[in-house]
Amino acid sequence: MTLPNPQHLLPEMTAALSRHLDSRGITEPRFVGIRTGGVWIAQALLQLRDRQEALGILDVSFYRDDFTQNGLHPQVRPSELPFEIEGQHLVLIDDVLMSGRTIRAALNELFDYGRPASVSLVCLLDLNARELPIRPDVVGATLSLAAEQRVKLLGPAPLALEYQTLVPAN
Repeated sequence: MTLPNPQHLLPEMTAALSRHLDSRGITEPRFVGIRTGGVWIAQALLQLRDRQEALGILDVSFYRDDFTQNGLHPQVRPSELPFEIEGQHLVLIDDVLMSGRTIRAALNELFDYGRPASVSLVCLLDLNARELPIRPDVVGATLSLAAEQRVKLLGPAPLALEYQTLVPAN
């Protein structure tokens, strides 16, 4: 199966996001990307929306529920939220939704900064492998993969997707 081209998905996602925000009466959303791929997708969406809005960046490493099993990733950097969270309508953006655990971690972190009025979830890909009841409001494409397959977003420019195969542990 050929992976979709992110450059083809992004314009459709931008239009779907505009419809979603309009239907909810949200005129001034605050964009928050999950590092790293979610930030790249958020930047592309903001560019396509022709908006010069501040972009929040989350690094959810400390909020992951598998932190004790996997340890700290060597590239952990602090989150950057250049706006208030309290009472804001947030658009949370990630590249690939798989289990839902990254999104859960992101929500936990956001709520540590304040109580948003709403959070809309945007994902480039939904891999249909959820372990938690989390679904995107806007999604570029939905894929089903074999258990040993994963998808990785490469970027930041140009954005591309590649398959990865897990090597079983002995």
